[in-house]
Amino acid sequence: MTRSEPTGPLAGTLIVDLTRVLAGPFSTMVLADLGARVIKVEAPGRGDDARAIGPFINGESAYFASLNRGKESLALDLADRGDKAILFDLLARADVLVENFRPGALARLGLGWEVLRARFPRLILASASGFGQTGPWATRPAYDIIVQAMGGLMSVTGPEGGPPVRVGTSIGDIAAGLFAAIGILAALHDRARTGLGAHVDVAMFDCQLAILENAIARYAATGTDPCPLGTRHPSITPFQAFRAKDGMLVIAAGNDPLWQALVRALGAPALGEDPRFATNRGRTEYHAALEAEVNAILAQRTVGEWLARLEAEGVPAGPLNRVSDALSTPQAAARQMLVDTALADGTPLRVAGNPVKLSTHADSPTRPPAPALDAHRGPILAWLGRGAGR
Repeated sequence: MTRSEPTGPLAGTLIVDLTRVLAGPFSTMVLADLGARVIKVEAPGRGDDARAIGPFINGESAYFASLNRGKESLALDLADRGDKAILFDLLARADVLVENFRPGALARLGLGWEVLRARFPRLILASASGFGQTGPWATRPAYDIIVQAMGGLMSVTGPEGGPPVRVGTSIGDIAAGLFAAIGILAALHDRARTGLGAHVDVAMFDCQLAILENAIARYAATGTDPCPLGTRHPSITPFQAFRAKDGMLVIAAGNDPLWQALVRALGAPALGEDPRFATNRGRTEYHAALEAEVNAILAQRTVGEWLARLEAEGVPAGPLNRVSDALSTPQAAARQMLVDTALADGTPLRVAGNPVKLSTHADSPTRPPAPALDAHRGPILAWLGRGAGR
């Protein structure tokens, strides 16, 4: 199978990808979208676990395809001496090795950081795991829902007064994937100065703590655990979803001038004169009363009518879109946030585009397909000088 040379700011960077499922593959997908060559090393016979995760099209995982578009696949048994020799040949040419095994697993395969650093001093090793390479929880297994729960995120997500709710996308894995990509880019930059690789250690749990932002600030300031508030912001009001005549919309009046603009858009001067709502602190203290007043006014017109009025006054607002609504917006089209790729068998598939836009590199409307398991064995082995065999 032939491949086209990647283009982009990371063109010429070789990533050897031992990862599976989501956190690691998401990280290497980001790097591939930025032009890195990614060789995905998978277990013989079964490959990445995500190949068996739906939804499926013609028996192929669209989930796997969306995360692994544009990568190459090579099946290696890392416990086999011959296959490990092939991996070492790859690492001799690689810039980065990415893995998301449980800590200690790579060392048991003879691929620990000390071994890799001694043999390949310029190599960057990036490890994404549930709890990191150190600490009392390092060897615990983890999935997205585990770190959402243990990292505090679920405790602040959901309806006010209701049970905790998992965030509707796998933010535990995705945050770790993004932070891993940032760490890899930082290590590549540092290597240009020092000539030496580094071990990038990213924990899903740590990443959940890192994105708690306002929740940590509230706890530090008050000593009280934050609770779920539905769509409402804990310290900015009004900043939430409201119900109009025919559906939901979201309004974010983030300061006093925007509050006055909202009052004008609503045609409700009495709200602007109410001393309870004169400041953001007061609006937040009396949020229930304010929400009731605003909902009563919004119920008189449609979402479309209100959005036109709010836009005219410069109030940040938007409809509460479904996924299909968001994907079909002219903004998503203008920003090329839905791109074309394919399953390994050539079946077309539309996936999310790259949100990083660079003035120096074109953002292609297509992505190469995800690979079939071991699809690139011949070309990779030939490139390594091993011919078509081992």
